[in-house]
Amino acid sequence: MNHNVIQPMDGRMFFTCLCLLFQLILTVGFGRSAEQREAASTTFGLRTVRRNYVEGKQRRSSFKMAIFADLHFGENAWTRWGPHQDVKSIKVMSTVLDHEIPDFVVYLGDVITANNVAVGNASLYWDQALSPTRERGIPWATVFGNHDDAPFEWPLEWFSSRGIPHTSCNLLNSLVSGEEDDCFRGTPRIELMKNEIQNNTLSHSRNGPKELWPSISNYALQVSSSQDPNKAVALLYFLDSGGGSYPKVISRAQAQWFKHKSQELNPNSSVPEIIFWHVPNKAFQRVAPKCRIHKPCVGSINKERVDSQEAEMGIMKLLGKRSSVKAVFVGHNHGLDWCCPYEKLWLCFARHTGYGGYGHWARGARILEITEQPFSLKSWIRMECGHVHSEVLLSS
Repeated sequence: MNHNVIQPMDGRMFFTCLCLLFQLILTVGFGRSAEQREAASTTFGLRTVRRNYVEGKQRRSSFKMAIFADLHFGENAWTRWGPHQDVKSIKVMSTVLDHEIPDFVVYLGDVITANNVAVGNASLYWDQALSPTRERGIPWATVFGNHDDAPFEWPLEWFSSRGIPHTSCNLLNSLVSGEEDDCFRGTPRIELMKNEIQNNTLSHSRNGPKELWPSISNYALQVSSSQDPNKAVALLYFLDSGGGSYPKVISRAQAQWFKHKSQELNPNSSVPEIIFWHVPNKAFQRVAPKCRIHKPCVGSINKERVDSQEAEMGIMKLLGKRSSVKAVFVGHNHGLDWCCPYEKLWLCFARHTGYGGYGHWARGARILEITEQPFSLKSWIRMECGHVHSEVLLSS
C-alpha cells in the first residue's frame, strides 16, 4: 500500500466551491486510478499499533476506528443554514479525531444529502466531508447510504414569489445553448467512488464487483498484526445497503458474495469479522429496546423506531451461521445509538455525527477498538463535547 500523506490544507478552503474545486485539482495525480485499484488485491492491509495501556503498564497492539455516520453535507446548500451545518459537522469530526486519534475512519453512509445538491458534481461536497480525516493523515473507507445518490428534489419554496435562488448551475445558458443541463441529475454511486479513489491516496474504499451493480461499496479490508503483517487480526466487510437510486436492500447476490468472500479469506472462521452497512435490516427491529435501554443492550438514546431495509435477502442468515462475525454497525436512524445482542453477534447503531439531517440530539461518533493477544472488540461513543459513554465489550 502507498501510505503517502496528503499535507494539511487551510481549513478555510471548504467555505467556497471554488476552493473545494481547487482542493480537488491539487490532489489529482497523487491517488491511484480506478483501474489500478481494481487490479489490486481484494483486501488491503491495515496494521495494529503498539500502545501503552494503564492496566499493568503493559504494551499491547490495538487498532482504533472512528465511525462518522449521517453527515449529510450539502443539505439545503442554497440557504444560510445549510453551509453553516457543514461547518459544525467539520467541528464534530475534528473534535472526535483530536480526542481519539484513531488509526482508521469509517464513513458509514449518507455522507451527503444528494437530493439537495444543486451542483453538477456532488463529489465537491463528498470531498469536503472527508477533509478533517485527510488533513490529519488518517486512512479511511466509505460505504454508501440512501441519500448519497438520491435524485434531486425541487424545493417547493423555489416556486414561490421569490423564485429559484442562485445556484452554481447556469440553467438559462444551458437551455439557450441547447446543451443538456446536468446540474440536477445527481452524481451516481460509481462516479462518487471513482472520484474519491482517484483523488485520495488515504482512501481504502473500493468499487465492488461489477456483477453486484447497482450496489457499489462491497469490499473487504484486513487488519494485520503489528508483529506479523501476514497474520490477520480482523476482517472488515463493507456492504452497500441501497436506497436513493434503487431500493434499500442488501441483495441475494450481495449475500452470496459475502458467503464466498468470507470462505475465501477466512475458511475456518478463525479470524474475527466486523460488518459495516448503512440502513439497518429487520433484525435490528427484532432486538430494538421497547422504550428505555436496558441490559444486555447498551446505549444512551432510543428515540425512534428502526427504519429498516425493504426486504431481507439472506445476509443475516449467513452472518448468524458464522461464529467469527462479532458485530454489525449501521447508521441511518439519527435517534438511535444502542448496541444489542442478536444470536451470537451484536447489532449496533453508530451515533449521528453530522448537523445535516433530522433530529436535535447531541452529535458524536461511535469508536471501535480492536486489541490482539488476546483479541477483544470494545466500543464506546465520543460526543462533540468530549464526553465518553456507552462503553461495551462486543467480543465476549
